[in-house]
Order: sequence, then C-alpha cells, then structure tokens
Amino acid sequence: MEDCWKVLGIRRDATLTEIRRAYRKRVKKFHPDASGNPETSEEFRRVVRAYEILTDAKTRKIFDSSFLEHFRRRPPKSWDYREWLLEREDDESRAKLIFFDLTHARESEAVREYKRMRTERTSFNLRRWFTKEEFMDYSFILCEEMILREEYYDAAMLLCQIIELERKYEYFRLFFPEVLELFRNVMRRHIEGKISDELALDFFESALELRLGKADDAFILRKMGEIYARIGDWRTSKICHEEADRILVNSD
Repeated sequence: MEDCWKVLGIRRDATLTEIRRAYRKRVKKFHPDASGNPETSEEFRRVVRAYEILTDAKTRKIFDSSFLEHFRRRPPKSWDYREWLLEREDDESRAKLIFFDLTHARESEAVREYKRMRTERTSFNLRRWFTKEEFMDYSFILCEEMILREEYYDAAMLLCQIIELERKYEYFRLFFPEVLELFRNVMRRHIEGKISDELALDFFESALELRLGKADDAFILRKMGEIYARIGDWRTSKICHEEADRILVNSD
C-alpha cells in the first residue's frame, strides 16, 4: 500500500484543512493541463487517489491502521506557539492565531476570532500578514467554515478579496471555478433575508465591482433595487432596475 501522506507531502496528524491545501498544491503541479507535461498524469492520479482515501473517514481509518502505529512518537513540547499568540493583541499575532486555529482543528475559534477582529478593528486585514498564496488558501477554507456557521456576510466579503487577488495572480487556476461557485451560492441564496439591508447593500456593491458577468451583474442590480425600494429610496431603486434591464437587453 502506498503511503498517502507521503504522496501529499503532509504529516500523519494533518487536519482535513491541511489535506485539502496540500491536494490543491499537488494538483496544480501535476495536472497535465496545468503542467503541460503528459508524463505527470500518473503522478496526478496518485495524488487524487491519496486525497480520496484521506478525506473519507472510513478509508482513512483503514489506511491509518497500517501506518499510524509507526508514527506515534512526538518530540516533547518545549514551547506552546498558540499560547504565545493568545497572549498578544497586535494584529499580526491575531491574524496568525486565526490561521493557526483553522489548521489545528479549532475552526470555531478561528471564525470567532476573525469576526471579533473585524468588529473591533475596522482596519484589520488578514492579507497584510501572509503571502498571497497563504492568504488565498487559508482564507478560502475560512470562508467555507464561516458559511457552515451561517456567517454569510463575512464569508462573502472575504471571497470578494480572494476573487480580486485571483484575477491579478492566477493562483487557484483549476480551482477558481470552485471559488466562483461558492461565491455565487452565497450571493444568490444566503444574503437576502439573512443579513441586514445595510450589510447586503455593502456586499452587493463590492460584488458588482467584480464584474462577474452580465447575468450576475443584472442579478446584483435587481437585488440592490429591491433593497433601495424597501428603505424608501425610489429614485436609486429605479436606476438599479433600469440598469439591470439594459444589461440583459444588451446580452441578447
């Protein structure tokens, strides 16, 4: 049996978050369409197989039964990095605490801390403290965790940042459709009626700036028009609806 952990290049106590991140990196490296080298197809199949085994609880348990006993010993802990981060209140330490918790089976703590920092410090920005690759990988996972906890506004706004960066740097590449699918799912199903009209307008304005396409832009403008109508701004509501109609007519 092949060592799936070695195939993905991760330790045997890696969390699901770390497995997903390692898988994305390997796929981008070995996918024949991405690498331009058909000889990587076999390595690509090995990566996919390892990922399938390690992300399924049943097959992972079977696999671990053959390997895990050889890797139970760990060096003694001389320093608790998380405790050190917890004692610090600067933005860098809190940002690193969020991603540390996210990758060490403390997803709920990561979400709570991110929301706290966003609420208490309007200038708080995860992007400042990480490479663009680290930010995009971990932020996408953080978005998934926030959506699971129905923190739709924060997830949607963070996804806006990820999409903006992807257009500049093309990091996700093969996985970018997955990012867009998640974003559209939140935008169309989890904004209206789930958050306040004020926050919804803030999000829709940010989403409109992404220029995702005519259908999406028309949808966003219609939703903005509905919100403006609810708050009594009939003039702006009319402008939004007229612009949505114009986009749809021109797309025919």
